[in-house]
Amino acid sequence: MTKFGVHVGLQHCHPADLRAAWRRIEDMGFHWISVWDHFYGATGEPTDSECLEAVTMHTALALDTTRVEVGCLVYSVGYRHPAILAKAVTAIDLLSGGRAAIGLGGGWAQVEYDAYGIEFPSAGIRLDQLEEAAACVKALLHQEVSSFSGRHFSLVDARNDPRPVQHHIPVWIGGGGEKKTLLTAARHADGWNIPFVAPETFAHKGAVLDNHCAAIGRPPGEIRRAVNLGLAWDDDSLRSQFGAIAEFVRPGVLGGSDQAVVERIQAYVESGADQVNLAVRAPFDLDSLERFAAALGLH
Repeated sequence: MTKFGVHVGLQHCHPADLRAAWRRIEDMGFHWISVWDHFYGATGEPTDSECLEAVTMHTALALDTTRVEVGCLVYSVGYRHPAILAKAVTAIDLLSGGRAAIGLGGGWAQVEYDAYGIEFPSAGIRLDQLEEAAACVKALLHQEVSSFSGRHFSLVDARNDPRPVQHHIPVWIGGGGEKKTLLTAARHADGWNIPFVAPETFAHKGAVLDNHCAAIGRPPGEIRRAVNLGLAWDDDSLRSQFGAIAEFVRPGVLGGSDQAVVERIQAYVESGADQVNLAVRAPFDLDSLERFAAALGLH
């Protein structure tokens, strides 16, 4: 069964707005709610700095909901040591009664790194960090005692106690890089996520992931596959939501009539999507989400 979620941006809003949105989204029948991990807004401008911190809001999301799976897509491995993330998501799993998931990515928003004095290495190094961080997080979440020796991170007989509610907290890898990111997903992920791509691109990336799985001897069906999509019923809504990047994200934005949205969702399912998340930003148009939920029969 295809799952449907909402991926909620933490920029330009008060926690009260988020909490109200999460509760209503859960009531609509969605299966998943996630937050993002940024210190600044999504424009990349050095003055666009109004954004809430992800671990804190991931925790609030867990406490404000009762049914949905709660995740983050995705934590930047350059911002926190993977052991800190593993400890945090374990606490979130305990607080939520076993509904937590964790996503990891290599990070890209250089404006945030520069502003806070965090080293922003080359893409190759950031993806090496992602590979090591995924191994560390997976070990700490799924094993009683963990040791790891890498170039960027290490663990020495590390324990993560108390243990989470879930025996196996899902670890997601975000991104579409075919040589490194998808190989990391094949090696370590329970789920793979990519934003704003057309169905044919999603299918292509999924085939690359399948090939990596085959090369390492892993059944590709073990990895859940999700796409994050925009929702804009008309062009004005698209431009008001995404501004300068509207044309860039257009291939991965749902719109038009209810039937057109349903048919587009089916195209993603046929391309291998197990989960479809709607990516929303403040001010939250919850009526549009209600319309989507009704069209898909989620209520």
